[in-house]
Amino acid sequence: MSELDKMLAGELYRPYDPELVTMRKAARLLTAEFNASSPVDEALRRGLLPRLFGRCGENVYVEPPFRCDYGIHISLGNRVYLNFDCVFLDCARITIGDDVMFAPGVHLYAATHPLNAAERIKGPELAAPITIGDRCWIGGRSLVLPGVTIGENTTIGAGSVVTRDIPSNVVAAGNPCRVLRRLEG
Repeated sequence: MSELDKMLAGELYRPYDPELVTMRKAARLLTAEFNASSPVDEALRRGLLPRLFGRCGENVYVEPPFRCDYGIHISLGNRVYLNFDCVFLDCARITIGDDVMFAPGVHLYAATHPLNAAERIKGPELAAPITIGDRCWIGGRSLVLPGVTIGENTTIGAGSVVTRDIPSNVVAAGNPCRVLRRLEG
């Protein structure tokens, strides 16, 4: 099993495997070009996003700067908006539904490390997928941790740290993020 296969399967993997390093460099080159692009060069930006992301739906808009590890493990639905300074560590799959909005500075971290210090200092990493349902709004400077699913139609308040799954049709906020109230329809 390759280190890439282990990474995507949620097993311990070596992040400095040559294949993974090459993949990260490719993503860094694409994000550097995207982040340095002129705000009026919409055609260039639209052309770079499908090359960066594993899936890039229709009418996706990303405000630079944007950063990610691999890009290809990110699936964006239709009409997704990422405001300034978003960071997606896509060591596992990050799946985002349709009509989702991210405020400035939202970070999605699919990457994690072993909790046992003796294992951690050996250098292996772990990853767990993140899923965000349709029609969500993730507030500014929120952080979503590995393995989290956020249900559809949910709003995450600014500055939240989402450590566990959040159901559909709710407003949730805080550190740790918790449901504050249910939403109608």
